[in-house]
Amino acid sequence: MTIRDLTASDIDAAAALWHQAGLTRPWNSPELDAQRALDGDTSTVLGAFDDERLVGAVMVGHDGHRGWVYYLAVDESQRGTGLGMRMMAAAEDWLRTNGVAKVQLMVRSGNDAVLGFYEHLGYEDANVQVRSKWLFQPAS
Repeated sequence: MTIRDLTASDIDAAAALWHQAGLTRPWNSPELDAQRALDGDTSTVLGAFDDERLVGAVMVGHDGHRGWVYYLAVDESQRGTGLGMRMMAAAEDWLRTNGVAKVQLMVRSGNDAVLGFYEHLGYEDANVQVRSKWLFQPAS
């Protein structure tokens, strides 16, 4: 198993993993998110490969102070193997290498099953609420 930065040619496979894991929403293009992450200086998308097959993907980035992890997904065939922990370790290493001391992530309401996974990795409730507002309605 190899974990490396994805390239533009890997985006469709990563988006398929994110769809499989239920992480996508109709109003948000994961392909566009991934391309932006790959094009930026403060973000990337990491992928785990079993030979040539993408079996895990995570987007990671920072704002200069805080790091963020998005879209962690592991192929169903690899769940329970520790790959999710390896992907998170790779994301944290990427942030550390980029001088980021703190990492945050969001878990959607209703995805409570993943909370234990993150707690096992040392993540705690930050006692904050995320608020959002549409500035315009994206095309669906």
